[in-house]
Amino acid sequence: MFVRDIKLTFVKCCICESSNATIIGNGQDFEYHTSRETFSVMRCNSCGLIYLNPRPVISEFKRIYPPSYHAYNFSENNFGFPYKVRSRIERWRLLHDCSDLPDNAKIMDIGCGDGFHLELLRSSGKKNWSLEGVDIDQHAIEAASVKGLKVHMGPVEKIDLPEEGYDLIFMLMTIEHVERPDETLRGIKRLLKRGGRLVIVTDNTSSLDFKFFKHHYWGGYHFPRHWNLFNRHSLRRLAEKTGFEVVSLKTIISPVNWVYSIHNALVDRGKPQWLVDSFTLKSTFSLAFFTVLDFIFQKFGRGALLKGIFRKPL
Repeated sequence: MFVRDIKLTFVKCCICESSNATIIGNGQDFEYHTSRETFSVMRCNSCGLIYLNPRPVISEFKRIYPPSYHAYNFSENNFGFPYKVRSRIERWRLLHDCSDLPDNAKIMDIGCGDGFHLELLRSSGKKNWSLEGVDIDQHAIEAASVKGLKVHMGPVEKIDLPEEGYDLIFMLMTIEHVERPDETLRGIKRLLKRGGRLVIVTDNTSSLDFKFFKHHYWGGYHFPRHWNLFNRHSLRRLAEKTGFEVVSLKTIISPVNWVYSIHNALVDRGKPQWLVDSFTLKSTFSLAFFTVLDFIFQKFGRGALLKGIFRKPL
């Protein structure tokens, strides 16, 4: 008799609350090997949301996010040249999103990890901007605090923070990790000033990498840590459900899901470690190649990541 090695729970679609869904793929934790479980991916037949079901219970959080998790120590020492390149790209994107903010703006990064994005804003943004982060993992909070960043621990919808106190809130590669994205967005809406903006970046389930690898190996599944995955339609539905105005929805370039899709296939097929290591966040050549490839797809609106900008109504 098969015995599960991780506690799981069954869930409904977080957008339309429907249980009417179809299995479209499955896979394992090919990256951190935190479980031997094979996880199933569902597509909601009502709104198109892609979600993990069943998924780990909250009490398994520390297990599925081990201390070696990359977001807890994304540094030049650990990632070398790819860190430098990503820093340049992310700095440009952040400053573009903040370009119209006043000198005394309050900015929050939800799912801040080790404070990578907050550090970029602190070094390159306006000196009087107030920068804060939120994360639910102790390792992340400790890593960000050591850098002198102001961070809060806990789900944003439950932390005691000033209502209507923030001009701009980021969720960068975070919404796919949260238990109830609808409740999280309602919590964010409470914190934003009227007319304030929320910027979400997440994996795109209408990308070509998803189409090619969706049955088993797609890097965006990040088994079992990505629980809810979106395309333009489902992310718009989530924004409208939680009372946000949609300012823009577009795709942006990223090589990561291409690289990790191949990585996952190689791991599952028992290929040599040197070959597996050629497709990771440290692999300069593969990251560069798929950046160029995704740049081409982006021209047709099929970039690997989805970026939504939402506004709290006036």
